[in-house]
Amino acid sequence: MTVTIQNATVLGNCQPKPRSVLGTLGHMIAVARQRRHLRALDDRMLKDIGISRHDALAEGRQTIWNAPDHWLK
Repeated sequence: MTVTIQNATVLGNCQPKPRSVLGTLGHMIAVARQRRHLRALDDRMLKDIGISRHDALAEGRQTIWNAPDHWLK
């Protein structure tokens, strides 16, 4: 599985959207929670969404600041 990750939210003028410290912290906590839930899925659930156990574990090992912004929308 190949995942392309872009860390900046882009506005219409292609400038990165500034994020507050609390917003960044909230984003990191949400990413950690989502990855924890992904690792907790059983093999049947992972198959339903088209992800292997290996891919889920690999994604779960990623750092919390390395996630696309669209995960939280």
